[in-house]
Amino acid sequence: MNGPLDGGRDGGRGGPGEPDDVRGIPRIPGQRAAADDLDPPPTDVLRRAVERNARAAPTAERSREREEPDEPDATDEAEKADGTADVESGAGGGVDVAPGAPPEPAHPPEPAGERDMTGGRDPYAPPPPRPPAEPLGPPPSHSVLKSLLGAWALAACSPEETTHVENHLTECAPCADEALKLRDAVGLLQADRNLDLPPLLRSRVLENCLDRRAARIPVPVWATPYDAETARLDALLRDFGDAEWHAPLQLKWFEKEERTARRATVAGVIGHLMTVDGLVASALGLDDPLGEQAARSPTDRTEAFWRTAHPPPTRTIREPWRDQSHTLIRTVSFAGRGVAELSVSYGEFALPLRDAMIDRAFECWIHGVDIAEAVDYPYPAPSGPHLHVMIDLAAQLIPSALAARRRAGLASPARQLVVPGAPGRSLHLEVEGAGGGNWYIALDSPAAVGTAERAVAQVALDGVEFCQLVAGHISPEEAAAGQDGDREAIRDVLFAAASLSRL
Repeated sequence: MNGPLDGGRDGGRGGPGEPDDVRGIPRIPGQRAAADDLDPPPTDVLRRAVERNARAAPTAERSREREEPDEPDATDEAEKADGTADVESGAGGGVDVAPGAPPEPAHPPEPAGERDMTGGRDPYAPPPPRPPAEPLGPPPSHSVLKSLLGAWALAACSPEETTHVENHLTECAPCADEALKLRDAVGLLQADRNLDLPPLLRSRVLENCLDRRAARIPVPVWATPYDAETARLDALLRDFGDAEWHAPLQLKWFEKEERTARRATVAGVIGHLMTVDGLVASALGLDDPLGEQAARSPTDRTEAFWRTAHPPPTRTIREPWRDQSHTLIRTVSFAGRGVAELSVSYGEFALPLRDAMIDRAFECWIHGVDIAEAVDYPYPAPSGPHLHVMIDLAAQLIPSALAARRRAGLASPARQLVVPGAPGRSLHLEVEGAGGGNWYIALDSPAAVGTAERAVAQVALDGVEFCQLVAGHISPEEAAAGQDGDREAIRDVLFAAASLSRL
């Protein structure tokens, strides 16, 4: 491009060699700041353009050039005459000016740092009023206006060019459509955004797909938390390097009356999840990763895996764990409804398959938090519905854990004999936040029914905080945000919740 890019401030084009259809058109302004610093064109401009395509063309614009030029001010002519005289006579410096040499200024220029950039006015004074807008000239041709659409989308046109373009968009549908596309493209030039995908994006995409076309063989509702949590953990592990797989961390749980910890690595934790998931696999008739003669206790299975894993587990552990979790999801989906009540043995106790899958989802999330903290990466809580079923399972298991602690002499004795199925003394567990709700924990017998009428105490907890208590990551003394009622019952329930944790 030739000529100054002055945005029309220089009077526009007017050279004798230029075509008639571009003569007098303001020039496109020069390069400006990045698109990130510019406000995008208003949305209603294009909307008005599309809506007003059928309207009549605007009235003819008045001529831009004035009929008579302004008469020069007498003061200006006097100043010009004085300046010319000074130059011709060499005034101010006493130096002869060579013929053809440019005239020197009467006063030497000020240093760059002291130069007045305000035009002689007070920099703290309010800006002078904006001069009235000059009347617009005749509109440019279609080809010229079309070439200005890119600059218009970047808000890089002069005011006159902007007015001409926007007036044209009300009359030309193809240009209005092109301007809409260019404006959307400008949105892609904004500042960099976080490339991490939202944690619930996969669930939303699947939900949208299933709304459009239901799955031929859907995943059971009680297995969806396990499906979601294994997918989230697998997404975290996907880009791990060797250093992250060997990052040290501590597995924490609550044993008897105190917290216990065990050192491990990220790869070792994935191996732990795989070996305990093997209990569900063997209950479904699938291959156990530790073999048919392996122990049933989750702790014993993990210890056996760590002892026999030479060299220590590395990134190669991800594939077998991932394949096993996918196989479990496919198997329970094809098995039908009756499989939900299949018993899964954990050695000292057993759970129905539906509860075992929720238990495995809970442990996958808790260890996902351990891994994320080891590599200093955020890891949000599960979605509200999934967190609710995890809390509900823990609340159902607390009465049995409380009875086991009472038999071991670690809890206060039962105060009343309750007929199985009858209401008994209860504790109101109020869980706040996403996935929260209200549960009534039977205090005197696992076979009793907790009710609001027989509640003798109340505990209020945040949902994530309650899950951390059940996982043994915080102590019972640190857990309760609000307590009211029988202090002995509150202590027994909180310690029973913590005793649900294990390696």
